[in-house]
Amino acid sequence: MSRDTTVIPFRQPDAIEDPLTEVAREGARRMLAQVLIAEADAFVAVWKDLKLPDGRDRIVRHGHGPQRAIQTGVGPVEVKRAKVRDRGDVGTKEKIRFTSAILPKWARRTKSLDALLPVLYLRGVSAGDFQEGLAALLGKDAPNLSPAVISRLTAEWQADYDAWQKRDLSARQYVYVWADGVYLQARMEDNAECMLVLIGATPEGKKELVGFQIGVRESAQSWRELLIDIKQRGLEIAPDLAVGDGALGFWKAIEEVFPSTRHQRCWVHKTANILNMKADLREIYGAPTRAAAEMAINVFADKYGAKYEKAVACLTKDRETLLAFFDFPAEHWDHLRTSNPIESVFATVRHRTVRTKGALSAKTAKLMVFKLVNAAAKTWRRLKGENQLPKVVQGIKFQNGIEVIEMPAHHAA
Repeated sequence: MSRDTTVIPFRQPDAIEDPLTEVAREGARRMLAQVLIAEADAFVAVWKDLKLPDGRDRIVRHGHGPQRAIQTGVGPVEVKRAKVRDRGDVGTKEKIRFTSAILPKWARRTKSLDALLPVLYLRGVSAGDFQEGLAALLGKDAPNLSPAVISRLTAEWQADYDAWQKRDLSARQYVYVWADGVYLQARMEDNAECMLVLIGATPEGKKELVGFQIGVRESAQSWRELLIDIKQRGLEIAPDLAVGDGALGFWKAIEEVFPSTRHQRCWVHKTANILNMKADLREIYGAPTRAAAEMAINVFADKYGAKYEKAVACLTKDRETLLAFFDFPAEHWDHLRTSNPIESVFATVRHRTVRTKGALSAKTAKLMVFKLVNAAAKTWRRLKGENQLPKVVQGIKFQNGIEVIEMPAHHAA
């Protein structure tokens, strides 16, 4: 009987057909199988001199474990764990056991997926939508990403957060820090809570997340608790410069905890508050020298003082903290004039929480954001002009972004 038919099956709406993904998945399966065998062979080679009384090798390869699917970035990959056997007498000698570092015995998904989940959640995939939303990435069947698993992951994220909050900072030093309070329109909104974030730049030019906790309305007390906490955990050396917006709570707190740290107000926030005068404000913060910036401020005051008295007062009262960056290397000015290192990270967080409204609890929001920032931190760019950072640490003076060379005094004979 002929099997030929003129019936053409239609593609089902939930079916995902991607030949390129299938090729990648098959390639991943073959590569993983080879690596697992090589790992087991390397373990056996370490014990090759260990023999049984009859001269046979005691440690040998012993087939494979049962096949199982590992969820990866290219979908489920079928693998078998390579097994190793110790043929020694268990009654007289301690058994030597092999455990794969690549594929742990109970692993069901790659670690990269655990890091990916909070990012996807914050980018618009709610817990109830994981099965559907991740189908294109992980394949139609993703049994290890059920809502129950997501809840368990939240508990793991809590443990990660608790450990991170207790980490020792005695070996750390930060030349610059950026501070901001991020408001999320989730259930946190009723209590006017926000996320207090502190990012630091090391003497090597690397940016790191230094402090992260829930605060109340960016109050001085909340910032004080964060700063005292990191100081008690070993951060004794005060940052040279702190960058932030006009939140008075932070400035009051850092003045108490790290009184030697200088203040730099964020020009992006200041410009946003004086929208109609952006071109004139650029003349100030884009000036090549402090003197030129001071002159530009005076011109700004003369030009707008009569009509926009409050705007001019807003600018002139913060003159010193807006121009502090001139006393640091010019290579760092782009970094120091704004707290955008924090703003850019939280842009997607705000978008996500606006969409979900009250669907995100304060605890979940904190943990999700913590995981997101940790994931983002891996791609943060280093500071430009990192060779200048040791000079700042040593206390070398800079004027208009240029190192001040002090000439030795000449004494008469």
